[in-house]
Amino acid sequence: MEITEIMKTDNTLLDKMLSEENLGLALAQVRRNRGACGIDGMEVSDLKDYLDENLDEIKESIRKRTYKPQPVKRVEIPKPDGGVRKLGVPTVLDRFVQQAIAQVLIPIYEPKFSDNSFGFRPNRCCEMAIIKALEYMNDGFQWVVDIDLEKFFDTVNHDKLISLVMKDVKSGEIVSLIRKFLVSGIMVDKEYKESIIGTPQGGNLSPLLSNIILNELDKELEARGLRFTRYADDCIILVGSSKAYPIELWLT
Repeated sequence: MEITEIMKTDNTLLDKMLSEENLGLALAQVRRNRGACGIDGMEVSDLKDYLDENLDEIKESIRKRTYKPQPVKRVEIPKPDGGVRKLGVPTVLDRFVQQAIAQVLIPIYEPKFSDNSFGFRPNRCCEMAIIKALEYMNDGFQWVVDIDLEKFFDTVNHDKLISLVMKDVKSGEIVSLIRKFLVSGIMVDKEYKESIIGTPQGGNLSPLLSNIILNELDKELEARGLRFTRYADDCIILVGSSKAYPIELWLT
């Protein structure tokens, strides 16, 4: 039995997700984002025609929890330091469904997120994170500690993430769908690999999910009275002197 099966269903959020207005906005956003096709070969330009013929069936499968996301396509992007960034490219249809989910969840989570978090959020950007850091430095907090969350997106614990989502999302159908996206698997060339951990970069939902779990870090830093700024999985803490390190940065 899925953990989401024991949840009391709230059809309000699901109805909002599947509303004509929300799905129309999701389609428009996916088309604006463009991007490569997934493993099924469907191009963004084909999505509208596909939805015209199949949208009712897709909506019904989501309501009945029978919608099955396809594995993401592994793409490796060279990094400036010589390494590679591993992206997971969902199919165009899955990107559309993820976008529809994200649009109804973002208003729930935005009020809960920290003012010191700037990545993948509406009306926020990297430059704002830099300005916040400069403000702290101008106030005398000029010692900077960089927190390196190594391979964060590849190591997210699914159970922990779903538990956090369930605290605020009371639609069993939506929570079940999120879990399905997490475990949909990865196609590396023509080889299928399970995705037992992680939330692949490249999906429309991954940025929000990453902020949901990293918000736990933000709350802990705020509870300790620390000055920090975070952009996605890049986080720095600013302190007043080297003597503050052993006390303020004891984060275990």
